[in-house]
Amino acid sequence: MGKRIALLCIFALVITSCGSSKKATSGNFSSFDSSAKACFYADKYNDKKTASGETFSNNKFTAAHKKLPFGTRVKVTNKANGKSVIVTINDRGPFSGGYDIDLSKKAFMEITDNKNHGGLKVSLEVAK
Repeated sequence: MGKRIALLCIFALVITSCGSSKKATSGNFSSFDSSAKACFYADKYNDKKTASGETFSNNKFTAAHKKLPFGTRVKVTNKANGKSVIVTINDRGPFSGGYDIDLSKKAFMEITDNKNHGGLKVSLEVAK
């Protein structure tokens, strides 16, 4: 019985982690902020603890937001090109001027056309 419970826990963990780090496809999201600005984390934050207690990695699809609860899934769409990505909120911020969401570098690079530009105009939709 103990092995069965352990296997179910591992299966649930795998299913949960797969769902939170994918490119945006269809889903059940509602508009949250149609005129947001996004930036991305510097590499110096890799392996540091986030406000949620998770270890940060620029290779995951995560983000920081000042108010959204940890674990919230957010669809971030670049308004210039229509590219979207789904991230999970696991930190607080950004605390630099005028930005609304701080994306991991992987998430930011998925939706930008200019890899050398540090800010994007985006829309944010929250998973229902």
